[in-house]
Amino acid sequence: MKILRTVAEVREAYQGGEVGLVPTMGYLHEGHLSLIRKARQENEIVVVSVFVNPTQFAPNEDYDIYPRDLERDAELAREAGCDFLFAPSAEEMYPAGYRTYVNVEEITEKLCGASRPSHFRGVTTVVSKLFNITRPKRAYFGQKDAQQALVIMAMTSDLNFPVEIRTVPTVREADGLALSSRNTYLRPDERKAAPVLFRSLQAARALFLQGERRREALLAAAEKVLAEEPKTQVEYLSLVHPLTLEEVERVEKQALLALAVRIGKVRLIDNLMLGSGLVEWEEDDYAQDNV
Repeated sequence: MKILRTVAEVREAYQGGEVGLVPTMGYLHEGHLSLIRKARQENEIVVVSVFVNPTQFAPNEDYDIYPRDLERDAELAREAGCDFLFAPSAEEMYPAGYRTYVNVEEITEKLCGASRPSHFRGVTTVVSKLFNITRPKRAYFGQKDAQQALVIMAMTSDLNFPVEIRTVPTVREADGLALSSRNTYLRPDERKAAPVLFRSLQAARALFLQGERRREALLAAAEKVLAEEPKTQVEYLSLVHPLTLEEVERVEKQALLALAVRIGKVRLIDNLMLGSGLVEWEEDDYAQDNV
């Protein structure tokens, strides 16, 4: 595996061959590694980016303290099957005078976008740059960040990037907590409380599997579990259409149950699909809105 630091180095590193890109902000965990392994199965060349992207952090967020350990990341990525690790500086990605941004409308204003209004503009800008730099055939994103994956799918379709967006199931700890680099912020008592997110989603899913389809009842089941943990501060708990992110009153074919919860100072997100499981956001599905 080779570590690349500049755009020029990436463009000289390989010629030809199908490329699988795994964009990350580093501090890799098993969730990231599952993406890398999937990319390894499906592509001749695997590129992993490690870049803590400043444009997706608001001024009061955790950019400066976000966990970083490139040496550790490089070893984990190599073991998972990475060929090239792209680890640019902020100055390489956003040189002096930088002034161009990519913005997807509507779906970025819902769920996480409601409280983080500049977040997805930063995500789509950096991912579009990574697409242009690494020239992937496929790019890999986790189901835990379902809204992010949908936003990237919309951007890819709208801007005609020749990239297949692949979603990979959420990887969890044994107690159900979705893996996230921000889990390292949790104090021991907060870590003990954190699996309540998944338990709440499971409670709603259990009711769904019994035949319940009404929004009010499904959300009430999740809310009841969340209320049992005093450390939780719920930012949102939503049942939405998996492509438009519009709130739904009933689950027809499929709906996304998603939440964001603060435990102490740590903001955690999670989701489950009610219906047929994982959504593969293919371009035709997105364009036709046929879920």
